[in-house]
This record gives sequence, C-alpha cells and structure tokens, in this order.
Amino acid sequence: MQTSTVEQPKTELPPLIEREILFGNPEKTRPQLSPDGKYLAYIAPDENNVLQVQLRTVGQADDRQLTADKKRGIRIFFWTYSGEELIYQQDIDGDEKWHLFSVNIQSNLVRDLTPFQGVRAHPIAVDRNFPNQILVGMNIRDRRKHDLYRINLQNGAVELDTDNPGNIVNWAADAHFQVRAATATTADGGKELLWRETADKSWESLRSWGPDEEGAAVMFSENGKILYIRGDHDANTERLIAFDLETKQESLIASDPEYDVGDILIHPTKREIQAVSFYKDKQEWQILDQSIAEDFEEIGKFRPGEFSITSRNLADTTWLVAYMTDDGPVYYYAFDRASKTFTFLFSNQPKLEGLPLSSMEPISYTARDGLTIHGYLTKPVGVSTPVPTVLLVHGGPWGRDTWGYNPQAQWLANRGYAVLQINFRGSTGYGKAFLNAGNREWAAKMHDDLLDGVNWLVETGISQPDKIAIMGGSYGGYAALVGLTFSPDVFACAVDIVGPSNLITLLQTIPPYWEPRKASLYHRVGNLETEPEFLKSISPLFFVDRIQKPLLIAQGANDPRVKEAESEQIVNAMKQAGKPVEYVLYTDEGHGFARPENRLHFYAIAEEFLAKYLGGRFEPAGNIANHSGIVNPHTTN
Repeated sequence: MQTSTVEQPKTELPPLIEREILFGNPEKTRPQLSPDGKYLAYIAPDENNVLQVQLRTVGQADDRQLTADKKRGIRIFFWTYSGEELIYQQDIDGDEKWHLFSVNIQSNLVRDLTPFQGVRAHPIAVDRNFPNQILVGMNIRDRRKHDLYRINLQNGAVELDTDNPGNIVNWAADAHFQVRAATATTADGGKELLWRETADKSWESLRSWGPDEEGAAVMFSENGKILYIRGDHDANTERLIAFDLETKQESLIASDPEYDVGDILIHPTKREIQAVSFYKDKQEWQILDQSIAEDFEEIGKFRPGEFSITSRNLADTTWLVAYMTDDGPVYYYAFDRASKTFTFLFSNQPKLEGLPLSSMEPISYTARDGLTIHGYLTKPVGVSTPVPTVLLVHGGPWGRDTWGYNPQAQWLANRGYAVLQINFRGSTGYGKAFLNAGNREWAAKMHDDLLDGVNWLVETGISQPDKIAIMGGSYGGYAALVGLTFSPDVFACAVDIVGPSNLITLLQTIPPYWEPRKASLYHRVGNLETEPEFLKSISPLFFVDRIQKPLLIAQGANDPRVKEAESEQIVNAMKQAGKPVEYVLYTDEGHGFARPENRLHFYAIAEEFLAKYLGGRFEPAGNIANHSGIVNPHTTN
C-alpha cells in the first residue's frame, strides 16, 4: 500500500503565551552610554514594577536605581554632557504636559528643571562644549507656542533665549550652541526654512515648501557654513541635502527614488553625517562616511535582524547596538570598534526566547485605483489558513507600520488570528505622492485601501471572510469606527482605542500647542471653519444607525489629543440606538496606555471580546491588580 506524501493541514495552535509576557514591562531596555563611556544607564522596573532609570559602571555588576518615579514609569531619558547627570521626561497621568527632570548619578538628587504648572517642555539640544546648559522649548508665555529657553543645569536658572513668533515648530543650534535655523509653518499649511547669521540678527527665509511638501532643518556643520536639511522639493521623496549658506546653493547628500530618508547617523563630536537609513520593507542603511563601513559590515553579519546604533561614547571607541527581529526580544550589545568584538549587555524581554512566535512577512497588493499598497502579514503558528483575521490599523495617520517584533501582532497570532497591518495611502516614508494621495480621503480612499486589503486576504485564502475584525489606536481607532459605519457588512466586530468619532469636535479641541500645525491639518483632513459639513460626512458618529456589528472602545481620561468626549459621544449614541457597544475608561491614562496594569486589563477584555465574535482563544482575565479601568462607566449626553 502506497503512503500518501500529501502534507496534512496543521490544526493545532501552540500553548497560550501569557499576556504578562507580551504586554508587561520589559526587564531591561534602552541602554545609553555616558559621554565618557564610564557608565551605562538603562530602564528597568523597580520592586513595585514601575520603570526607573538604572545605572551601572561599565565592566562591573554594581547596578543601582537612580530614579524613584511613583506610578507612571520613565520611558524617555538621555545623558547630559557633564557626565554627572541624566535628564528624563515625565507627564502626569498621560496629559502630555511634559516636565524635564535632572538626576545626579552620584547623589540621586532629582530636580524639576521646568517647574511651571500647565506648561509643556520638550528638549531641543544639549552640546558637549556647553555641558551645563540645555535648550528647551516651553509654552510658558502662550500655550499655543513654544518659545526657546536656555536652562543652566548647575543652578536651574531659566532664561528666555529666542522668541517664537508663533509658527516655528523646530529649531537648530550651531556648533557655538546658538540657535540660527528654524522650520516654520505657513498660512497655507506649508513650511518655511528660516536662518539668521547670528543670534541677534533677524530671521531670513532660505526656502519654502508648499502644503503638499515636507521639509525641515536638521543641523549645522562644524564651521557653520552648511545647513543640512531634509526636503522633498524638486523630487517625490524626502532627501538629505546640504544647503551652502554663503552661495545659497543646495547639493544632494542622500536619496532614494521611492522612499523618504529616515534615520540619520551623526558623528558624536564632528557634526558630520555618516549614514542614513531608508525604511523600505525593512530598514536599509546608506553609508556616507567610509570610516564606519567596516563597522557596519561587522555589525550586519554578527546576528540576524535589523540593527541600530543607539549610543556612542565621545571618543567613539564604543557603540551600543540594538538587534531587532520579528520573533523575539531586542538584543543589546556593546561593540568595541578597535577589536571589532561584541559584549552582550541584555535582551529587553528574555521570556520571549524560545516561545512559538510568528514571523512577520512584508506583503503588497494593488489598490482599486492602481496604487501599490505595502504592509505586513503575521500568521498564527501551527494552523493552516484560512483563519479568523484582525486588520490592525496604525495611528497617525501620518506614520507607518514597520517590520519587527510587535506585541499586538504576536498576541493576536497566538490566539489564532492572522494579522494584517497596512500602510494605506497617507502613510509616511513612501514619498509625497503617496502621502498626498491621502489628503481629504479619511473614510474614503484611505478606507478603500483597507477594504482592498481585506479582499486580498480573502482572495489569497488567508482569511475567513465572515471572521475579520478591524482594530487600531488613534487614527486606527477612527478607522475601526469607519469600518463599522461606512462598510457595515465587512467586519465581524471592531476595537477602537482612543479613536476620534467626530472630526468636528476633534479639530475644535486640539491642544493649543498644535496651533502652528492647524493649517496643515485643515489641508490634509478638512477645514473646520469653511466646510464643517464635509467633516461631518466623514465622521462615524453621524452614521451610528448603520452599525450592525459589536464594538469595543477604550479611552484614556486625560488624552489631550483625542478627548474623552470622542468616545463618550459615540457610546451614548450607540446605546440610544440599541447598538452593541462595550466601553472601558482608564482614569490615569492619556493617548494610549503607559501603565502595564492598564495594558494587561485592556488586552484581557479585548481578547475575550475578539474570541466571542471571531472564535479565537483567550486567556481568562484573572485578577489584575492596580489597574484604573472602569468598564462601561456611566456616560451622559
């Protein structure tokens, strides 16, 4: 009797991966070398599972905790050039009114460098030749604009450095730590490149970009004669350009015909650009300085995955390298440039090692109007397609999904779902024609790209057509609401995380410091002042009567971008119309969920919701302590 060689369909999913592993805090992450290379700082949870800055002496095991944040956890920090202190950013319960705090690495003394109530501070620059100063943008005098301040790190003195006329959104300081270039917005939604010969001279315009173009100042050369800029004028993609300030001539440094310039690697002391990246399906580096070519070659072949240079000492003898793959943790190494040897530091989530994680596959398809759409597909391990599917939509919308380990994608795949992440038109990185194809196309062609992705999933046999959900945060949350209202027959259910339901109220309540970018928002989305009816026509709130499928909404009470009312008004409307809706409000969160307790609580609710309507697996919620979620809070009109 002949034995059949036909491969049998795989029918068994691997064991459930605990949500705690996927959505809990990292064990150690984001290492940064001190400028002198003596110390390594990184982020790790304390005994109360709150993320803190930790410190070790390089080559020793004397790790100790520097900060004592009580609740929210520290996620952003950097070294000053004094070598004695770090600066970290923190807000209150997600309100995005960031303060800058310094912490002395010897005494652990923490100081609020920006102790102004209701003010939002963001760091502009530190400089190795001015180790006791930092340039900071703050909206002290007018909440709509960030003036530039110079703060003395020794005594905390705050001094107004440069007045913002109201439209400047980015600054660049020269080698003498004087702010001499800026990017300003224009009344039509475009941008303008400003420059001044010295800090006491008036600004002059070097070039402008229209509302359908992108551009910005990057940095000055060491001698101050060249201003490096990025811009997509005279081309379809954003390029890196050297602007000669004496001749006013531009020369091209780096470009790609299809993709915008991405990360820029700068020498730690010489103000020289050494490499740039272009994010295609994956990140690709273009080396400009041959002195690092051998280093990149060694780093590239040392282990698989994408790599990035995350930190360098001033002597440039040691680099910290992060390796990221799609099915495991991020691995951090110290790379000695002289010997070309690697010292393993740690991985951010060692519990991921050895788990049955899925690979992420770059895909593309043709939209109904002929545009090529790129994305990423993650399929569950152990089962054959077709399977239930989640369309996971990115926020922004002026951002993009990238390749690599994604906790949401792995969580969904492990529960039995295929996951498709689509860089629909309006996503960034693919050039200005693709970006501008999304102008005024919310709930229209941007949504068609998602529907064409659904069709691709069904046609290729990946998905069961009656078991596809749509889920996302911010713009992705809006897309989920659009999915149920503008295409009510397509999706089995939807999950909206901090998504706007009414574009009129969204634009009426943008934070005051978004004022300089309002004209661009009006250009790309719709004009609140002249065409409210158009905005109404693309707002899911006004089409609740069309909804046929269940909806789960999650919201942060302190969200400054998408206010709590955005979720409440559609929850109320659905309840009044007798539509199926579940709602969870997190009282100490903003635009997304920073605290692991809240993430674990939300994803427990979400996976049970998805299992109910798609048929996948779920881990029982159990008792999640210290979350702030209120399920189905009382809402009013």
